[in-house]
Amino acid sequence: MLARLFIKNFILIDELSLEFDKGLNIITGETGAGKSIMINAIDIALGAKASKELIKTGEAKALIELTLSNTTGKLNSFYENYGIDNLGDELVITREITPSGSRIKVNGSMVNQDAVRVLREIFVDIHSQHEMYSFMKPKCHITLLDNYAKATLQPYLDEYKLVWQNYLSLKNRLENIKNSNKLTEAQIDFLKFQIKEIEDAEIKSENEDEELTQEINVLENAEKLKELSGSISWAISNDDESIIEGLSKIRKNLSAIVALEPSLSETESELINVMDSVKNIASVLRDYSQSLDNDTERLNLLQERLFLLDKLKRKYGGTLAGVMDTLFECQKELSSVETNEADEIQLQKDLEDVLEKLNKLAAEITEKRKTYAEVLSCMISEKLAALELPKAKFLIDIKPTELNQNGADNVEFLISTNISEAPKPLVKVASGGEISRVMLALKVIFAQSDDIDTVIFDEIDTGISGKAAQSVADEVKELAKYRQILMITHQAIIASRSDRHFYVAKSQEDSTKVSVKVLSAEEKINAVAELAGGVLSDVSIEFAKTLIH
Repeated sequence: MLARLFIKNFILIDELSLEFDKGLNIITGETGAGKSIMINAIDIALGAKASKELIKTGEAKALIELTLSNTTGKLNSFYENYGIDNLGDELVITREITPSGSRIKVNGSMVNQDAVRVLREIFVDIHSQHEMYSFMKPKCHITLLDNYAKATLQPYLDEYKLVWQNYLSLKNRLENIKNSNKLTEAQIDFLKFQIKEIEDAEIKSENEDEELTQEINVLENAEKLKELSGSISWAISNDDESIIEGLSKIRKNLSAIVALEPSLSETESELINVMDSVKNIASVLRDYSQSLDNDTERLNLLQERLFLLDKLKRKYGGTLAGVMDTLFECQKELSSVETNEADEIQLQKDLEDVLEKLNKLAAEITEKRKTYAEVLSCMISEKLAALELPKAKFLIDIKPTELNQNGADNVEFLISTNISEAPKPLVKVASGGEISRVMLALKVIFAQSDDIDTVIFDEIDTGISGKAAQSVADEVKELAKYRQILMITHQAIIASRSDRHFYVAKSQEDSTKVSVKVLSAEEKINAVAELAGGVLSDVSIEFAKTLIH
């Protein structure tokens, strides 16, 4: 529950320190005195939007410190998740607001707004005039019903949301594949044609065209090559004046020299090697000359092959390496299309399976919602009767809708406050007093079904008086047995039920200031008397005493 609130330089408050009690904490004061400032401060400490306009005029910064009593141990996981020190039975939230922004600390550790919003969900439910009208919006009604039924419904909702996320993921993947599969049949046929054309060529290597060009050059010049190589071979070894014959004569003379001068034997060996090499050259050229033939058929085949390769190069990349790269890319693209088609079929099947499971879970959730809707409708109708709306009939209308993250239900609260009228959407309830009592009925029931420690009512008693105010007082006091209540009120009967009474006053001397005082028993009587009669008098004081006692 809320234990203490410290405020400094916030709006019209210089400095304020308050301690709250268990049970019913009532806040009263004259209209415009600034009663909502405390509620605003609590709201901002728990993560609501803050701006520099909240800083008291002339001051550098504003400070709000909210102390929560934590005796249940339900914050252990919070401390662990956010790396915050556990200080025992108390938790302190500090929010500092400066012209450039704000920062929040929990137990001295800096945190983001998400962290304090988690604390808000655990500890405090603030019900303001703004929230009253947001409660009337149909989009909130499914959340209210689910929160009431969460003990039973939550496991189903958790499973449904996991399956829903899987469904969205599969649907997104399928859509992406469909977009990537937008090649037309003609484009796919063209891909296949390109692949076949290149594969049919059976390219042997990236240099095949160069090798063909070389061989064609030889065949085209076969006679000239035959003549040249043959004449060289003949000149080396077959002519009387051949090179070999000349070298033989030289060797004979060199041998005679070596016989007289052995030091030239190595030179003789070199000459012998040269003669062997020249003979080998003659043999090679003779064989080469004899092998050459004017093979017109072979030449035609090679030229046709080179023409094919040149055509492929012009179409697919300029070089045979480029042609092979084009083949790889075409094969890859076609394979991707074929793979995606298979994936699309599988994803479509998976999507249908998940959709079937979603529909089944949604049907189970709908059934449970309808069960709890009947119970909740009866409870709220009974509560409205206790709040001086005896003819009111409250219904929770559940209609089917398309699957969404919450299931397949459209939930809307309907109410009739007059027996002659059929239930209409809650948003169409005209009377402010009726709206207040409907909201109170909802709050009382929902507060009893959740684990929140503190419920804050900011002027929920607007538009009611007489027996209705008496009924509201009874309900709020009953709720205060189970929850800590902070409530701003203008009703004497409600204020009379307080366990602790705060009075807000505004003074305007050199500057406007707001002060808050915890009232003693006698001061409380006077405050209730002022609410009841407008002014203090013996009659209003006696009436206040009868209300309090």
